Amino acid sequence: MTGKTVLITSGGTLEKWDNVRGHTNLSKGIMGCYLAEAALAAGANVIYVHGYFAKLPNHAEQMCLIGFEGIEHLGSIIQQYVQEEKVDIVIMAAAGSDWLVDKVFDQSGNELTEQGKMPSDEPPIIHFKKAPKILPQIKKWQPNVTLIGFKLEATTDEVELKKRAMKRMQTSQAQFMVANSSASLYGEHEPHWIIAANGEVIRVEGKEATAQQLMKIVIT
Repeated sequence: MTGKTVLITSGGTLEKWDNVRGHTNLSKGIMGCYLAEAALAAGANVIYVHGYFAKLPNHAEQMCLIGFEGIEHLGSIIQQYVQEEKVDIVIMAAAGSDWLVDKVFDQSGNELTEQGKMPSDEPPIIHFKKAPKILPQIKKWQPNVTLIGFKLEATTDEVELKKRAMKRMQTSQAQFMVANSSASLYGEHEPHWIIAANGEVIRVEGKEATAQQLMKIVIT
């Protein structure tokens, strides 16, 4: 992959309630680290776009590191790089938010507009709104990029996992989609399914092996 540039998103998004609190998810960026190391070993230039709490790769000093907070911030970074830089491959391994904070109220129904720190004497009432989906927008920003997405579901049913992953692949026009269950958040050795746009499916055991196998597929 010498001369190729790979942008890898990793970790979870952080949606702030105020300047000291927020909600995130359990993604630690382990898969992203393995993907970045595999791409670097293959000779690629790696742009590692990582969440606030995500792990960094062992050879992070040889990569371009960019931190993000919320899902909208992540989307703006990806859009900028795929439109302004020569990015060949985007691997969307980050776990995006489903919900953004819309408005926050106190127990009496008064809207809290102070962004510094919400009062801690009583629990706030938080109204959420749907977060934007980044994956389907990437091909609109840069049609020529090779796009690889991840689809995590709570189910462990292999048929259902692959079905939902293929649907996501079609709506996002991705070349590959990696399906995995939420059990993979708690360990490194859960199975992953690499699904190609032509319908070919490869089952791989564990995150590191999945990253290496995915890189082999992309190279060929």
